[in-house]
Amino acid sequence: MDLDINFQFPHSNINLALMKRRIFLIVHDDNHQTKTSQIFDLLILVFIVASTIEIVLESEESLALEYSGIFQIVETTSIFVFTIEYLLKLWSCVERQKYSHAIVGRLKYASTPSALVDLLAILPAFLPFLGIDLRFLRALRLLRIFRILKITRYTKAFNTIHKVLKNKSEELIITSSFIVVVLIIVSTLMYYAEREAQPEQFSSILKSLWWGVVTLTTVGYGDIYPITPIGKVLNGIITLIGIGLIALPSGILASGYTEELISEKQKTPIHNQSENY
Repeated sequence: MDLDINFQFPHSNINLALMKRRIFLIVHDDNHQTKTSQIFDLLILVFIVASTIEIVLESEESLALEYSGIFQIVETTSIFVFTIEYLLKLWSCVERQKYSHAIVGRLKYASTPSALVDLLAILPAFLPFLGIDLRFLRALRLLRIFRILKITRYTKAFNTIHKVLKNKSEELIITSSFIVVVLIIVSTLMYYAEREAQPEQFSSILKSLWWGVVTLTTVGYGDIYPITPIGKVLNGIITLIGIGLIALPSGILASGYTEELISEKQKTPIHNQSENY
């Protein structure tokens, strides 16, 4: 009888390790290579959309009163699903090499941006059990809107955009830095051109920056504008510069997006991972 018991423990550990690996391949499959992971991602996506719609509609007082029961069901179900998802990810993340340590690895994973978003999505639901002041709780319920950020991991379009931003990060940083430099220079010039004629509107370079942002982006709210001849000439020049300058990041992103789409089409189809691990 003792022999049977001794052999049961390793067998149980093997089953647990196998289950952990299978769960990891489902909940951490960023490439959606298995059918099960695709179904799981679709399920989470449905709850993200439903939960986001519920949060938006609930902000309308008349709808909140009329459909409170439905909103509560959607909220409770979403919290349950998102909590299970978070716990499964936290439990199985040790299958990845950089999180392999049972405790430190899970703490490292819990501090990643994606895990923090998952935590913020469910945190408001558990705050009442911690004895948090209700006024503070009502403010923190706004954190529920972070659930919409979860959608970026479950749609191909957002994943493509993420790759584009990563691949073109250097060009975007250089372009953005140049725009900031130009913004500071033109705002400084406009401050000196208009400060005597409009001491309230252009009282400092800091306040002139608002004019610079509105002008460079060619939005033109009209709440602050130059009235001196020098200021008007400068305003016209900056507007023309802004048309081309602000288009630079858009061009970089458009080019990167096209390159990424071409790259994805040229890739050899990857065979699905086997779930019989």
